Amino acid sequence: MTTITYTDKELREQKKLLQPAWQRIVLLVILGYESAGCLLGGSFLIAQPDGHLMDMPVDILHGSFIDFHIPGIILYGLGILNTLAFIAVLRRSGFDWFMAGMALGGLFIWFWVEIAILREIVWLHAMWGLPVLMGWVVLIPLIVSRHDTTVMRRILLTCGMLSSLWYLVINISVPMQYPGYSAITLTVSELSATGAPTRILWVLLAMLYPMLLMAFGWGVLKAVEGNRHLRTMGILLIIYAVVNFYWPPMHQRQFIGAGGGTLSDTLHIVWAMIALLFMMLVMGFGAAGLGKAFRFYTIVTFVVFIVFGILIGVETPGISANLPTPHIGVWERINIGAFMVWVIVLSIVLMKKNKMRVQTLNGIASFYKQSSI
Repeated sequence: MTTITYTDKELREQKKLLQPAWQRIVLLVILGYESAGCLLGGSFLIAQPDGHLMDMPVDILHGSFIDFHIPGIILYGLGILNTLAFIAVLRRSGFDWFMAGMALGGLFIWFWVEIAILREIVWLHAMWGLPVLMGWVVLIPLIVSRHDTTVMRRILLTCGMLSSLWYLVINISVPMQYPGYSAITLTVSELSATGAPTRILWVLLAMLYPMLLMAFGWGVLKAVEGNRHLRTMGILLIIYAVVNFYWPPMHQRQFIGAGGGTLSDTLHIVWAMIALLFMMLVMGFGAAGLGKAFRFYTIVTFVVFIVFGILIGVETPGISANLPTPHIGVWERINIGAFMVWVIVLSIVLMKKNKMRVQTLNGIASFYKQSSI
């Protein structure tokens, strides 16, 4: 039997080929797209700091900058960074993951700060911001392929727990910034409704939730090799995270009750139904891929969903009619909390299974090593 050995250089070259072609193509398209936009937009702002070339009055900066000169320089710098990242990914260099992470991370911070300064969300944020989030969908597996270690897998699986804890934190803290808001009688969506005083705050803080959940989904895919049901669950988690990148906002119930509802309100309901469907599918495949105890726990969670889902449905018409909804906030938060806790439990279970798997593999390796002595 011939043993094949590889040099460190050959191993690095092999790792470069681990990224699927479609992921690399998507990442290149996004980096190229963002690079062109940043360079062009930055050039316009530097050339005319008053913003008239982009039809943007200085007033929208709300005093953060005297004009667009400094933001233009920063934006142009991000364009250069994205160009360098594009070249690194194109050439499959050993630091392509780092350059792409710096580029997309810089853009993520740019949009976060921009929304905070402008105090509003416009269609341009979807046009340029959503591709950045999509870029992370294909960047995370690239980072993992370059650093596929036990620690990396543990970090990704921990993101599942962190995603739920973060969502629960913002669900407690953001309502405190909304005078007169009641978590008992009002829904979570009303925190980010058009015209709500907490809309921008919620959007900014909630951005982290799908990012953490997406990282968890990739962690599941790496940690459950061979388990078809759990791999499907990992894919569904990633898709569910993508769905949560953007929610069409609803209007405040007073506006809807007065007949001012728009397509955005209808789409918000559609998004909620899609999100619920994915939550149920994720739990279903998770239950199928794990033991009896976890299946029983999942069934109990399903029962909670059904019971409190019915209670939510009973009070929902009161939103569009601007009538009292005495307990809709409680019923909705119980359902959301049930899923968040389920994800936390899932994260813990998978981390334990992954730890046992690693210990088993190490034991086997140790046995063969001793046998060969």
